[in-house]
Amino acid sequence: MPKITFIGAGSTVFAKNLLGDILSYPELADATISLFDIDTKRLELSALVSRRVAAALGVNPTLEVTTDREQALYGADYAINMIQVGGYRPATVIDFEIPKKYGLRQTIGDTLGIGGIMRALRTIPVMLAMVRDMERLCPGVLHLNYVNPMAMVTWALNRASKIPTVGLCHSVQGTAHELAKDIGIPANEIDYLAAGINHLAFYLKFERNGQDLYPALHRVIDEGRVPDWNRVRYEMLRRLGYFVTESSEHFAEYIPWFIKRDRPELLERFNIPLDEYPGRCEVYEVAWGFIEQELKEPGSVDAAALGQAIEAKSITVMPRSVEHTVASFAHLNEVKRSLEYGSTIIHSCETGQPSVVYGNVSNYGLIDNLPPGCCVEVPCLVDKNGVQPTRIGSLPPQLVALIQTNINVQALTVEAALSGKREHVYHAAMLDPHTAAELSIDEIWAMVDELLAAHGSYLPNALRGGKVIS
Repeated sequence: MPKITFIGAGSTVFAKNLLGDILSYPELADATISLFDIDTKRLELSALVSRRVAAALGVNPTLEVTTDREQALYGADYAINMIQVGGYRPATVIDFEIPKKYGLRQTIGDTLGIGGIMRALRTIPVMLAMVRDMERLCPGVLHLNYVNPMAMVTWALNRASKIPTVGLCHSVQGTAHELAKDIGIPANEIDYLAAGINHLAFYLKFERNGQDLYPALHRVIDEGRVPDWNRVRYEMLRRLGYFVTESSEHFAEYIPWFIKRDRPELLERFNIPLDEYPGRCEVYEVAWGFIEQELKEPGSVDAAALGQAIEAKSITVMPRSVEHTVASFAHLNEVKRSLEYGSTIIHSCETGQPSVVYGNVSNYGLIDNLPPGCCVEVPCLVDKNGVQPTRIGSLPPQLVALIQTNINVQALTVEAALSGKREHVYHAAMLDPHTAAELSIDEIWAMVDELLAAHGSYLPNALRGGKVIS
């Protein structure tokens, strides 16, 4: 039986969902599951939940629980990574509050923009240390990465190590389910092909029984049925001709046209939620006590009480985010399959039963008109031979032009992280589409100086030094 290591297993709810997916396969029911985290309290809770999941499924895996990373990785066949370096406080707060002083507002800040750049710079060194451990302790491991910024982290790891890292996200399959609801067609009847980069991939094909469903998506616009929370993406469907795979609140900050400090009417017109990620973190802070109690004592907490507690805090966040949190809480102790690809990959690798997933991998012969070596999101065949990306060919030119603006930022951030050349942090910020649309070059450099100083010990020494230009 394989050994499957969860890195950052203190992400209790996510780990619980992945574990339920894995153990629901009979062929994986006797696997060795190693839970690793540096937070002992959260780790103990994850262990409790893991035992309960196994009991609910009637299976008996071997469960290891440890704060020793080397022990967790030793002999692992698969490593599932779900860490967050710096957490909400202080790191994410810094990523939002300092740019706000300069007039630069963000929505999520975990993929691109100044928030994505800083998150990458504090995350990549930690992840590099982990893959160095893997090279010594489990050289045959398959590293499944759920950590954002997905493209930058996965790009850096695959460039710096021979340990194969596949980035995983639920945006492709998740958005397909959302669009299925919009057009009234069961999701399992839709065939699609998507490609691009993580959070900026596009559906090149969206069909049912060979019939193009894009006209149905355009009718959603024409008939005034666009969901309020999804106005940005439907607007860009009109402009580009293709639908993007990540949410409107994400997409709005990857491009220069929607968040402008001197055009507040755009925020209202397209329903763009500034500071959305900090708001979600505050919601989760309120929810965590309820979640912890419910996980320890199933049925002890009412979901309505959680909703009331969140409402009492008057947190500025999308109503949809609160609804999702409360709905997820109501099903917290259920064990049912999620949309995540991690378990599917492990099952196919172990059994040889083929599957197709969307993975983030190095672009060698996959998308012709994107740079070699960058991290692209494409369909991948998985079987006993591992994760095998499929060739797409060329993307439509307007999509390539837009995607390239994001790859520019990713490439410079990865270079800064791997080389320690501080100047490339400024270059990445200068070329970020949203940042460049809002700030002058002097403001960008001053903001980067302040951010690098504020993050301090979360960054490698080479990036903490004095100003590049005084």
